[in-house]
Amino acid sequence: MTQALDRRSFADKPTLAKELAEAVADRIRTAIAERGMAAIAVSGGSTPARFFQTLGKTKDIDWSKVIVTLVDERWVDETSERSNALLVNEKMLQGPAATARFFPLYSGGDEPTAAAVAKTNALLAGLPTPFAAVVLGMGSDGHTASFFPGGDTLAEALSAPGPAIAIRAPGAGEPRITFTLPRLLDTDGLYLHIEGEEKAGVLDAALGDGPIEDMPIRAVLRSGQTVTVYWCP
Repeated sequence: MTQALDRRSFADKPTLAKELAEAVADRIRTAIAERGMAAIAVSGGSTPARFFQTLGKTKDIDWSKVIVTLVDERWVDETSERSNALLVNEKMLQGPAATARFFPLYSGGDEPTAAAVAKTNALLAGLPTPFAAVVLGMGSDGHTASFFPGGDTLAEALSAPGPAIAIRAPGAGEPRITFTLPRLLDTDGLYLHIEGEEKAGVLDAALGDGPIEDMPIRAVLRSGQTVTVYWCP
């Protein structure tokens, strides 16, 4: 499959955060104007915190018509410092964005059992489609969302309609829940937010030949959908 990549480089992290927030805000406003609602899916980790803060301060969005969810989540309570939901709530859903609705992926318990995942998917069935924007990250091992090398349900996660599936992998730490790739690709705008020379090198490696299983980000890059990369040193 042809790789459709739009690589954009910025001088520093604040500039990147501002430009990415503006791009996602435009997608949100357009979705609200066209469909009456907008849903976005974002990634956790340390990289997007500044972007979250910048987007959440955007005043000319009717945030009451916005649903925010995560592309993936560790199976931990929202009070855990490992929770991506905690990060989104603390960094984005403040100020103007406090009126947005948040759809968590974690639905309770110690393990993502079939019943727990079914509960999450029942909630996610209420998301408007397509997403207005999906913002992915990427690990140094080439994972994105919770598509980890060695994941026990990786093949299904990359192909099933979803919306979400449990996955466990050696590099994942806790058990995880992730949107499936087909569901994430159902979006008006697909973004990859990475920072640092190491991640630029990982992306270059992923763009080369090699199995998707070794670097699952390749499944996104080879999907045929345009991926807009936001990168800074």
